[in-house]
Amino acid sequence: MRRLAWASVALAWFVACGPPAQSDPTLDTDAASAPDEVVADLTDEPAPDVAVDTAPDVLPSTDPPPLCRSAIAQPQWYHRAVGYEVFVRSFQDSDGDGIGDFKGLTSRLDYLNDGKPGGDDLGIDLLWLMPVNASPSDHGYDVTDYRKLNPQYGTDADFNAFLTAAHARGIRVVLDLVLNHCSKQHPWFQASAAGTDKADWFVWSDVALNWKQPFGNSPSWHANGKRWFYGVFADSMPDLNYTNPAVTAELTDVAQTWLDRGVDGYRLDAVRYLIETGAGNGQKDTPPTLAWWQTWATQLRQHQASAGKPEPLMVGEAWAANAIAAQYQAAGGLNMTFDFDLAAALLASLQNAAPETLAQVLCAEEGVFPKDAARGTFLTNHDMVRIATQLAEPAANRLAAVLLFALPGTPWVYYGEEIGLQNGTDSNDEAKRQPMQWQPGAGVGFTTGTPWQPANGDAATVSVQVQTAQADSLLALYRKLIALRQASDALAVGETRLLVAGSLLGVLRKAGQERILAVLNLGAAAVTPAWTALQLGGPVAATDLLTGATATNLRSVPPRGFALLRLQ
Repeated sequence: MRRLAWASVALAWFVACGPPAQSDPTLDTDAASAPDEVVADLTDEPAPDVAVDTAPDVLPSTDPPPLCRSAIAQPQWYHRAVGYEVFVRSFQDSDGDGIGDFKGLTSRLDYLNDGKPGGDDLGIDLLWLMPVNASPSDHGYDVTDYRKLNPQYGTDADFNAFLTAAHARGIRVVLDLVLNHCSKQHPWFQASAAGTDKADWFVWSDVALNWKQPFGNSPSWHANGKRWFYGVFADSMPDLNYTNPAVTAELTDVAQTWLDRGVDGYRLDAVRYLIETGAGNGQKDTPPTLAWWQTWATQLRQHQASAGKPEPLMVGEAWAANAIAAQYQAAGGLNMTFDFDLAAALLASLQNAAPETLAQVLCAEEGVFPKDAARGTFLTNHDMVRIATQLAEPAANRLAAVLLFALPGTPWVYYGEEIGLQNGTDSNDEAKRQPMQWQPGAGVGFTTGTPWQPANGDAATVSVQVQTAQADSLLALYRKLIALRQASDALAVGETRLLVAGSLLGVLRKAGQERILAVLNLGAAAVTPAWTALQLGGPVAATDLLTGATATNLRSVPPRGFALLRLQ
């Protein structure tokens, strides 16, 4: 009977709404588990027969959805990971000076992952630290010593203790490595400018060259006495000369040294601009740049293999269209790049209630990237206005979280995103990197002193302490989604098919016999799904992975509503 019902009529849905403070009167459920029982619901026990509405509002299509993204055939550890980006300066201060540090970060590792099953930790297993090398700036992207740590963050012993504690909890750690340029205050540049040493470690010209940045209108060349040096980002950050084998050897050794110290890989800043060949487009994505990254990545793989260690993660910031980013993942190149196209499409889809925007970008990647290429998916990062500010509606932020973990790729969460941390009042970088809000009150649990940047002042609702006590909080949703993804092959490495109808998006993930369907209504009006069993891969009964409920009858998905369903 179930087979006949599901083959001939639309699927009836049950939905976890955002926010799901009250039950939906149209929803009949057999059971609803407590939030900490979600993982226990990931079984293949037989589901009860599902009563469906025989008069759907929208006539169903019988066309099966085409393949959007293939499954990962040979997954590596980073395909299954869930990443978290931390600005150490803003995460936790241990000594009251208002600046986050390694000891503070170590004290908060149990929040990220306590290494034990269950509990209320976030559950991430991959941690990206924004620059921690010696630097004169707050942001750290102008390094003065690649082999030393920023003393404001602590000592070598503090870092080693942090790394040991992270690994003990199953958290891999990647460092932000800024290879394109260093600080103007770096001894290398000072010696080069003085003509005493390292003359060709940087790019010099004896005549003024009128090049503009390939991404802006500022000059790429900067005066220094009677000569000019090349610095594509700023005159405070001169570009290193990677046509010089000595520079390549030194920075390759730097990367290998930190791997030997125990880090698990790198987030690689500004990979597109390493070796310039001329003005304009000759400053980005040049053949020598692509070749350099392939050689460098191969050497790091070989270095780790010779030590009997897993392949290091090398995730490139190629802020460009996917067709360009894919070049950095060609055979022998970087094993991951961030998916900026998808991040933009995801935001636009939520803002405009237009899931087709997301679908067009996601499905176009199938023929662009190498087979099994890892893609870093994210909502926003340290260079962007935070997602909670761009999507002011709480329900939209919940939809964004579900999309991040339902779509293919390795998801990365920017610190504070899981509690809805807002941008500061300014538009500068500091406003995007404010202190993490742990609890209400002075210092928001970040420091006993004065924070290096003021907190937002909304910690009474936007803080870890407050949201941990709320079963329906954004933080609670993130915890559930991370646990579900890490327990599911379909979500981590499975194939992806999309169903789009108006404001309604279905994300169907499959690995082996496991099928998971995310149903999201991006619009402001309720919508009734009308997808048939044929479209969903066969007869189905469904269990909501976010609530543990099984469906008996639901005709529509509420505005900004969603569900994450295991199809049986």
